[in-house]
Amino acid sequence: MLRVLRLILNILLLPLRPLMVFTPTERAAWIAAALAPVAVVIAATTPGAWVAAPILGGALLVLVVFDALLAGKLEGWEVRTAEDIEVGQDSVLAITARFRGRQPSRADAALACDPRLATDGRVTLALAPDPVNGGWRGETTLTPTRRGTAIVARAWMRWSGPLGLGARQFDYPLEKPVRIWPDLSPVRSPDLQTFLRNAQIGLINRRIRGEGTQFEALSEYEPGMDRRRIDWKASARHSRLYARENESERNNQIVFAFDCGQAMCEPVDGLPRIDRAVSAALTCGYVALKGGDKVALFGFARRPQLMTPFIADARAFHRLQSAAAGLDYEAVEPNFTLALATLTTRLQRRSLVVVFSDFTDPTAAELMVESLGRLVNKHLVLFVTMTDSEIEELITAPPGDIATLARSVTADSLAQQRKLVLTRLRRLGIDVLEAPWESIGPRLIDRYLAIRGSEAIG
Repeated sequence: MLRVLRLILNILLLPLRPLMVFTPTERAAWIAAALAPVAVVIAATTPGAWVAAPILGGALLVLVVFDALLAGKLEGWEVRTAEDIEVGQDSVLAITARFRGRQPSRADAALACDPRLATDGRVTLALAPDPVNGGWRGETTLTPTRRGTAIVARAWMRWSGPLGLGARQFDYPLEKPVRIWPDLSPVRSPDLQTFLRNAQIGLINRRIRGEGTQFEALSEYEPGMDRRRIDWKASARHSRLYARENESERNNQIVFAFDCGQAMCEPVDGLPRIDRAVSAALTCGYVALKGGDKVALFGFARRPQLMTPFIADARAFHRLQSAAAGLDYEAVEPNFTLALATLTTRLQRRSLVVVFSDFTDPTAAELMVESLGRLVNKHLVLFVTMTDSEIEELITAPPGDIATLARSVTADSLAQQRKLVLTRLRRLGIDVLEAPWESIGPRLIDRYLAIRGSEAIG
């Protein structure tokens, strides 16, 4: 009802509008709603005084126009937002405005933007006087939910007069692009940087003795050393026990393969699974580059999307970030057969292939299991999947009624089917990592370092 009254008032004010639009406020619409019963009572009790109703309406329109004229003129305004935002991370959007003449009693702003920046593609905020810089200022927080380039298409500004009955409104096309990148906050975290400075791989590559398969030197055997490291031929020549010291291998090839299909586009705690996976993969990839290994990204859905060349220098890490930003969301079933066959033809040597994927039931995972089984014949495969927190909550929910019990039983059945698929993958020789999204990054780094230390890649 309130919107209808405001629309009627806008139509009545149409001939009076200058370049800046005059609009009634919510207070004016409520007053009009209150005058309607008065007009009905006048018409019913004193038919000859019906002229009072249009007089009251006209007086209200005059007050709306007069109040809007007293609101002052917009001297200038500015929309400030970051041009580059990381998915899932907060970013401040600020609007500043300056008015000439009488200051308004209230000022509001609205933006039309891409839905990945705000719910329903709309941002509204109220402005308040800025005592430091002068003028009016309003701030809000944007939290992008998907990667890509989002456009802030149009901006509106509305400010009210001193009576709060009329307002002026101004809008103009903005067309401001905002690039949404993968989340790299784990890479910048102090914990990871401290780990890289103190770990064996370090920020500066150096030889690591005692591990690996590449011979480095002989040392005299001491109690406590692994007996498998004893070099029996050298010991026989020197009449004492000598052990081999090997150098840890570098220059391994690590491929992060992303399933960009329907299951990975489903949200987990507000963000799509693919974005959680990209963040974990880039963090692990950064550690791998610091350790002297080569890293590449591979994305697929119905068909392969991208395959980056192998990056061997941590200074080129931004190339991996840019490539990951190009991974698209596709609400289709992934073609594992085509994707992994394409990946196999592009890999010229044995590599560690980290596959990020998810599945809903054993039938949907059948082709995935078969394709991974063929891939593991030539490469070392690590399958990474995130646990579903909603299913875990349904399983552990107290059975208060029949509906809750039925949901719990169904969720437990899905969890058991999921375990069967993961067991099949393990039996094929595939390493499986299943963890909540909060810990998937650190767990992936630990698993990578364990695989690298066991020299199973080369």
